[in-house]
Amino acid sequence: MSEQSEQRFGEFVAVRRHEHVAELVLDRPKAMNAVSLEMARSISAACAALAADDTVRVTVLTSSNDKAFCVGADLKERNSFTDADMVRQRPVSRGAYGGVLDLPMPTVAAVHGFALGGGYELALACDVIVADATSVVGLPEVSVGVIPGGGGTQLLPRRVGAARAAELVFTARRVEAAEARELGLVDVLAEDARTAALELAGRMAANSPVGLRASKRALRLGQGLDLKAGLEVEDAAWRAVAFSGDRAEGVAAFNEKRKPEWPGV
Repeated sequence: MSEQSEQRFGEFVAVRRHEHVAELVLDRPKAMNAVSLEMARSISAACAALAADDTVRVTVLTSSNDKAFCVGADLKERNSFTDADMVRQRPVSRGAYGGVLDLPMPTVAAVHGFALGGGYELALACDVIVADATSVVGLPEVSVGVIPGGGGTQLLPRRVGAARAAELVFTARRVEAAEARELGLVDVLAEDARTAALELAGRMAANSPVGLRASKRALRLGQGLDLKAGLEVEDAAWRAVAFSGDRAEGVAAFNEKRKPEWPGV
């Protein structure tokens, strides 16, 4: 997949475009991508730009560090915070994790090395997690006197069930790649996580952008609902695409045995 352009969001975040796939790069390698306040603001800004860009069909979250995806919050910075500082930083931190979680297009995390605490929560905010053999994931927050506060207490049980999530959160243990795949903490093991994630994103991006976004809304909004309510969510998503240009083009291309040219509306 050819790289077309790069846009910087502050010092520590970049967005690279590969046709209809956007690569959101965590780029604070000297700190193993520890999320400082500045970096959190940059993640939020990058996500806002991606969410507003209708040409992006899939986003892949990657790291520029060869040893870590992201080691979580910048504890060196946090060590200097007063209680008032902690209160002020909370909306900024939530904005970063929520920015990834709320992206309207499918998202894929490419985990290499350590993805711990807030780093693993950034991956959990994505729809699919691709990892390689170097990966180590976990939510160790209780070992430093806090809790997983970037969505971990809510996203992890939705992935692996309440009891498994409780065991992992309460023990604060780190899980290596093979066990992480077995437990469902990651979805795909690959030789090279970034390459595999971009290839997966490319296969997704070949499909209707209207269909992709509507499917994601249905999947997300239907979580936790009973079946009847969930089917109503699905029906609303179906109605949003049934009369779209993408639907007309998809049916026409199928019947004419050609590749669709998605209008994206």
